[in-house]
Amino acid sequence: MTELAAGFSDAIRNALAVLPEKPGVYLMHDATGKVIYVGKAVVLKNRVRSYFRNLASHTPKVKAMVAKIAEIETIVTSSEVEALILECNLIKKYRPRYNISLKDDKTYPYLKVTVNEEFPRLFVTRRQSRDGAKYYGPYADAGAMHATVKLLRSMFPLRTCRKMNPDRPCLNYHIKRCLAPCAGYVGRAEYQQMIRSVCMVLDGRTTELERDLKQRMQEAADNYAFEEAARLRDQLQAVMRLNESQKAVTNNGGDMDVFGFAQDMTGACVQIFFVRKGRLIGRDNFFLQNEGDEPGEIMTAFVKQYYNEATFIPREIVLPYLPDADEQQLIELWLAERAEHRVELLKPQRGVKRELLKLAADNAVKLLDERLRKGSLSLKNDEQAAEELQRALGMTQPLERMDCFDISHTQGSETVASMVVFRNGSISKKDYRKYKIVSAEGKPDDFKSMQEVVYRRYKDYEDLPSLVVIDGGKGQLSSALEVLHGLGLDDLHVVGLAKREEEIFKPHQSESILLDRDSAALHLIQRIRDEAHRFAITYHRKLRGKRNLVSVLDHVEGIGPKRRQELWKAFKTLDAMRAASVEELAQVESMNHAAAQTLYDFFRLELPEKQAALQ
Repeated sequence: MTELAAGFSDAIRNALAVLPEKPGVYLMHDATGKVIYVGKAVVLKNRVRSYFRNLASHTPKVKAMVAKIAEIETIVTSSEVEALILECNLIKKYRPRYNISLKDDKTYPYLKVTVNEEFPRLFVTRRQSRDGAKYYGPYADAGAMHATVKLLRSMFPLRTCRKMNPDRPCLNYHIKRCLAPCAGYVGRAEYQQMIRSVCMVLDGRTTELERDLKQRMQEAADNYAFEEAARLRDQLQAVMRLNESQKAVTNNGGDMDVFGFAQDMTGACVQIFFVRKGRLIGRDNFFLQNEGDEPGEIMTAFVKQYYNEATFIPREIVLPYLPDADEQQLIELWLAERAEHRVELLKPQRGVKRELLKLAADNAVKLLDERLRKGSLSLKNDEQAAEELQRALGMTQPLERMDCFDISHTQGSETVASMVVFRNGSISKKDYRKYKIVSAEGKPDDFKSMQEVVYRRYKDYEDLPSLVVIDGGKGQLSSALEVLHGLGLDDLHVVGLAKREEEIFKPHQSESILLDRDSAALHLIQRIRDEAHRFAITYHRKLRGKRNLVSVLDHVEGIGPKRRQELWKAFKTLDAMRAASVEELAQVESMNHAAAQTLYDFFRLELPEKQAALQ
């Protein structure tokens, strides 16, 4: 057996020496303890040791990963299927750096039907739990998902309220969007029948639903329940329209998922076609990060992660690349256990399924091309604007980073400053900073405020920008330059931007720079100025809102810190609190009727001290 390659630590060698000869999962940790890779193995000893032998034969990605491994952790399982399930769950939990990522750090939504409730609801959620409800998804196309919800609610008058009010039905009942189970206007059996219809639509069983609705409509008409028959007729017509819009692609009426795959330098894309009862009912797409992984490896990892969360598993899964025979058998066994029916992974060579596979692949290529084109165009435009601004300012240094400062206050109170950052012409929100100004609090002094924020930002000389933009004219620019001179940063490029004529002021130049109204350079500097203003005023309003709320409630007898906190939590704004009734105020936690009446009266009395607090 080939010896281990040289250069590995004693900790690694000791861990490899005691690896079990059993199936299980292994976790690779880096020097900080972070999990960087999760894998499964039929025999842990053989699989894990293979990473540390014959390094020259490994892919660049594996070489980079092995170089960072500082600790190896193993978990023994009773079977290969159990190892596969655990691997999927650990990848979902840790999102390791070197594993192929299904969701690309996004959380896709699901449709949830609360069949565990007496009168179920349909709504969107981003979290699955074992609560007895039915979940459909995940949906990568949120727009299509919301369109589905809208269609279903127009077809079936489901309740939408979280808590049913037995006193009287809500507005949805009066506009025929709910059957008002809260008021007892519909029985549980009839409502459950409607929920079964909803689930049939989400399952793609529209042909079966058509037959069911026709039969129930005829029975209602035979029993002279014409209003019920008319409602079923409307549902039937909506289902028939939906059925007509779904393309029939196979004659056998089966269920299958068809996976198209494309890969380029930016990543990979998987396009999934959902075929239910022989009809193409929808599609989804996922963009994946990869670093030179083989297409077959990516597809195998994707299939495992996707069906670890999918709520429906068809009998046939059509793939462009199949796993090796042992892995395929293992995945099919695992999926069959989850789906409670036989599941087959296949790669068709001819016929309708082959055509569907090609169509899905063509769509995946198209999506990758669109993403690459949009990304490159956006990047190109931003970089071109930065280059144009650099030339307009007469600078030789590229505008790799621009900092822009703005001040916001109300007559000197709650003075704040913002700093936003653009890198190569594009927003860099991770570098944004906000400051609560202390030197000019209580009196409006933009010059002093600007000096404070510039000093606090550059006193430690960290990550100096190519250009500093000061939102203001010559006065604000002079204030900033004075501080920078004191810090020894005279070489830093600084400009001021006046709002009225969009004039750009440079230090020691009497004439301002006026850029062409249609130039990309002007649009860029306007964008960074507007973004700084938005960021500053948002922070200022937040502080002002909290101050106003506390100052007003400080004048109300019987409203202490706890009640102030609960009132803010319940009403969010002072206007909402002022508009509330005594009963609504009394329902807030820690409030009682006497305190609610006092607060209600306070908002309606014209007292001098109250008016002062409300300013």
